[in-house]
Amino acid sequence: MSDSKEEKVLNVPNRLTIMRIILIPIFLLILVLPLNWGTVTWLGTSIPVTHVWGALIFAVASITDFLDGQIARRQHLVTNFGKFADPLADKMIVMTAFILLVAMNAVPAWGVAIIVCRELAVTGLRLIVVETGGRVLAAAWPGKIKTTTQMVGIILLLLNNIGFGAINVPMALIFFYVCLFFTIYSGIDYFVQNRQVFAESSAE
Repeated sequence: MSDSKEEKVLNVPNRLTIMRIILIPIFLLILVLPLNWGTVTWLGTSIPVTHVWGALIFAVASITDFLDGQIARRQHLVTNFGKFADPLADKMIVMTAFILLVAMNAVPAWGVAIIVCRELAVTGLRLIVVETGGRVLAAAWPGKIKTTTQMVGIILLLLNNIGFGAINVPMALIFFYVCLFFTIYSGIDYFVQNRQVFAESSAE
């Protein structure tokens, strides 16, 4: 690889994406290993220190997910590596978080199964759209709500519904179910918007 091509691949957005991928195993190990780091109490909520670190890592990953896309578009630094790795890194850390939350009995397995199936289905559709020469649509408002609620919901779930447990409001689960609704809605909407892909293939 020439120096110019290497510099293009290793631009700032892609470095942020690589950092997010590196954070995934750290996030996983902190929450899976039997680390006795004790607990802390904030706003009347007792939280394992490992969960605090997990929430912090997830928050940092979420911020880099927003930043790398913004920088890439504004500075015209979009690369094939970024197109591949950015959405992959996003899905990897979100799916990892949800699976861990199922193991912690924090969210229902059936809900996470729906989210995983939706992500796989939309990813598969995007591949078909690209292969048939179509244009991958940017995230519409339902998809943006889905992304926002899942990020906030995961952090609240990791932090044991901090700030809301004392007033008996299950805000973390509310965010999860709102996320689940928009996961289904945005998935259906994406298939409807790209229905011509199936019409073209059947016409052939």
